[in-house]
Amino acid sequence: MNQVVQEYTLPGGASLQIVQGDLTDERVDAIVNAANTHLAHGGGVAGAIVRRGGREIQAESNAWVRQHGSVTHDQPAYTGAGKLACRYVIHAVGPVWGSGDEDDKLAAAVLGSLALADELSLESIAFPAISTGIFGFPKGRAANVILATIRDYFAGHPRSGLKQVRLTLYDRPMVDVFIKAWQSLDKSSE
Repeated sequence: MNQVVQEYTLPGGASLQIVQGDLTDERVDAIVNAANTHLAHGGGVAGAIVRRGGREIQAESNAWVRQHGSVTHDQPAYTGAGKLACRYVIHAVGPVWGSGDEDDKLAAAVLGSLALADELSLESIAFPAISTGIFGFPKGRAANVILATIRDYFAGHPRSGLKQVRLTLYDRPMVDVFIKAWQSLDKSSE
């Protein structure tokens, strides 16, 4: 059972929720997959999404790559959600730590996902902690980038149709990292 641990109001009135739980259980319009450029969903968040949602997510991902080529940081792909409770899976490519320009690439992945959600006329979206697993992005730094990008997106898009953004994090230590990052970000904007 996913549990909202903290909730904040974004510019424009949308809700930002920090949630402890399983991304694949989210009942939102779209969940964001922490993907690689070829949408090969073998392990981590991507593997869990395919295991829960069904092989059709991988099949649609393969078709996307055949049609559009590799996915970039700023232009996520999307597929149906198979057996998941959401309607879509947005496949965002986060950076591998050590690849250079990691903060900008992570911000582009988050920004691209939010823009795509608006393009699809979605009202709710749930993100994992993109790039903090096998890609090795430091957790606190990633939290700062992800949260600042979400805040800035809503400040710059007051007519966004998104009403709810959830950061769905698997364990309490990661939840605490995101709460601390939000508190620091909130203080810096005062």
